[in-house]
Amino acid sequence: MELIWFAVFAVLLAGYFALEGFDLGVGLLLPVLGRTGEDRDRMVAAIAPFVLANEVWLVAVAGTLFGAYPLLEGEVLFGLYPLVVGMLLSWVVRDAGLWFRRRIDGTAWRRFWDLMITLGSFGLSFGWGLALYAAATGFGSSPLHPVGLLLGVVVTLLFALHGWTFLGWRAPGFTGVTRSGRALLATGLLAALPAVGVLAGGMGHLLDHSAPTETLSVLSLMVLPFAPIMLGAQVWTWRTFRPGKDAHRIPSFF
Repeated sequence: MELIWFAVFAVLLAGYFALEGFDLGVGLLLPVLGRTGEDRDRMVAAIAPFVLANEVWLVAVAGTLFGAYPLLEGEVLFGLYPLVVGMLLSWVVRDAGLWFRRRIDGTAWRRFWDLMITLGSFGLSFGWGLALYAAATGFGSSPLHPVGLLLGVVVTLLFALHGWTFLGWRAPGFTGVTRSGRALLATGLLAALPAVGVLAGGMGHLLDHSAPTETLSVLSLMVLPFAPIMLGAQVWTWRTFRPGKDAHRIPSFF
């Protein structure tokens, strides 16, 4: 049962990096590719249908961490308290930018919230690199170690690449290139690679901190039946909003 939940946790974390990675990547690229307000509108429109569905993976990761590995809760929340708070604030700021940027007309208003989207996306991307380093060292080293900082840069660049590829797939011609679904899959795998590598290296540490088998069995009965629903929602989202399907229209909530 411990191995099953390790596999579930690994899939969820890798899925979050591969899916939410392009959302964050597009946010990182707003000041680079979004030279005009119209360009930034198109970039946000490209990710708008996917953001909420992708964030479900993060909720699932957090739920699995605290349910299947309760002994790690203290290490993560208290050992990395400033980092966790910073990442949560980045998440709130990024999402606030997506929700508020079109609530009032005005160039200054939109530019401010576009900046919040970029800063929030950077905080989450860079923060994940720091968190992965801390996890790889068994939460025994400061995430601000030079290797941790380097990993933060690597994750941020991978997400930016994934976001650029996504824009080339979702809004052909916007980035000057057209990317295929295979290219998007490739950059998604690259974006997930740091998470997979850290989990593989820390497998023993995670298994040592697993909840009792009885708890995992109950958790399986409560959670796993909903997995097909989450996957089905993802399939529906990608089929409904594939290229050519409302690619340039911003949903009313963004």
